[in-house]
Amino acid sequence: MTKRFIISLTMFLSLFNTSAQQSMADYIGEWTGKPKIDDALYLDITIEKLPNENAIFTLSNHKNVLTKSFKFENNVTITLDDNFGFNGMVNKNQSEIIGFIRLNKDLYPTVLYKVGNKFEGKWNLSIIHYLQPQSLKLTIREGGGEDDEYKAYPILGSFWCADFKKKNDSISFTDYKTGLEFEGVLNRSEIILNISIGDIFIAQTSFKKNIKQHKFVSSVVDENYEFDDGWKLSKQLLSLPKLEHAIHRDILEGIESVLIAKNSEIIYEKYYAGFNARIPHDMRSASKSISSAIIGIAIDDGIIENVEQEIYKYLPQEYQYTKDYQKSRIRVKDLLTMSSGINVSEGQYQESDNWLKTVLEAPLKHEPNSHTTYKSADPFLSGVYLSKRLDMPLAIYMHKEFFMPLGITNYILNTDDTNVIPYFGGGLYLTPRDMLKFGQLYLNKGLWNDKRIISKKWVNDSFKKHTFLEDVSDKNEYGYFWWHNTYTINGKRLESVEARGAGGQYIFIIPDLNAVIVITSGNYRNGKTRQPEKIVKEYLLSAILN
Repeated sequence: MTKRFIISLTMFLSLFNTSAQQSMADYIGEWTGKPKIDDALYLDITIEKLPNENAIFTLSNHKNVLTKSFKFENNVTITLDDNFGFNGMVNKNQSEIIGFIRLNKDLYPTVLYKVGNKFEGKWNLSIIHYLQPQSLKLTIREGGGEDDEYKAYPILGSFWCADFKKKNDSISFTDYKTGLEFEGVLNRSEIILNISIGDIFIAQTSFKKNIKQHKFVSSVVDENYEFDDGWKLSKQLLSLPKLEHAIHRDILEGIESVLIAKNSEIIYEKYYAGFNARIPHDMRSASKSISSAIIGIAIDDGIIENVEQEIYKYLPQEYQYTKDYQKSRIRVKDLLTMSSGINVSEGQYQESDNWLKTVLEAPLKHEPNSHTTYKSADPFLSGVYLSKRLDMPLAIYMHKEFFMPLGITNYILNTDDTNVIPYFGGGLYLTPRDMLKFGQLYLNKGLWNDKRIISKKWVNDSFKKHTFLEDVSDKNEYGYFWWHNTYTINGKRLESVEARGAGGQYIFIIPDLNAVIVITSGNYRNGKTRQPEKIVKEYLLSAILN
């Protein structure tokens, strides 16, 4: 019977020559690689305008990776491969293009600036966790199970790969999330893998097996960098030796970062398990709170009149047949408070051929605004609704009105099944520092470094305890995609407003301490999703209080 193997990729990959046929069992362990060409994953994007409204799109690193001719218009849409493309919008004075590279369902932001008759920009593909050029690592483990096939997925970073194949000494697999394809050969003393997008070759790296194998445990990677991201480091940094001991000894499992800001300054910042300050993290459902912020900005801008607006008026005409008397009463506010009454799970609609159709055809379990049950269908609908109210793509609106004013450039948007509309139900990637920044924005009532991003009214309305979640164990009170919780430390009750995501992705906003805490984790399958609450209660709050 063929064994299953797990492949963990913390950075980046390539190709090589074969000798005698190799067994995968010989490759179990840790490997370290080095790219043959520096910055191979830091790609140049050029759009050159030609006569007669034609243009050429070029992607290159040390050489041209691909070129594509297209008709130049203010809304730029270029299909480069089945799961690979570029979408952008030219600004009014034709000086720049705000755009996104699309890989499968993910959007990677880039801005192209005009230089002569060209628009030039960069795409840093290496922001993907396992493609980081600073530390190219490959871990192969026996996965167990009885499937007569190989399996591959990167453990660090939670990227999943599929279609693992081995024929003689050749191996290949695909990252289903990004569509990146890996193939290469097993040599006796090295593994060399190519990374491609469809038929488009990007880069190559060889790996050598580590002589000394290390236990796969958490470790600090880097800390307290000085970045030009608007954050200030406190002169009085917090020391948390008990927390760090517990993480290193795996008493606390799967921790990937812990950051604390107090009085608008970072007082603590540590990274573990191969993560660092530059790697965007999958926020999972914690990004629902950012979805709420985008709705609020649209209300501030007058695009949406108020939260009382009924959503069906702006949903696509082809789905109006799903509307009945009860569904016609669903308002924006009902979506923001998980109170639409729609009875459909995330798994049900995400496994369907048409997410929106599946959600809108689902029956109501309750009348709108009568019960609150946690579900992703409501934020999903809020994103679709907003996209229909805008005169530009939602991704570009988010970049212009939210990310750019906050100085956030290193992020990844997850889309719905259209591959165009950002998915408001979860899956946005932000660095932990930028997650902390988002929490600070709300702690400051919509201000970041004295700049107004969101109205104070929206922040206050978002934090109100509009309802409570009937289907969660603690029956938490709930705002506009914000959780409420209370911690008691030495007899003192501290209220916390929280963004929460599967696997242990948390933003804690604690007004009484003028503090924001971010914890990211990789606890997707071990029942430790809520471990950050334990960490805050048992390790952090008393230290901040003192």
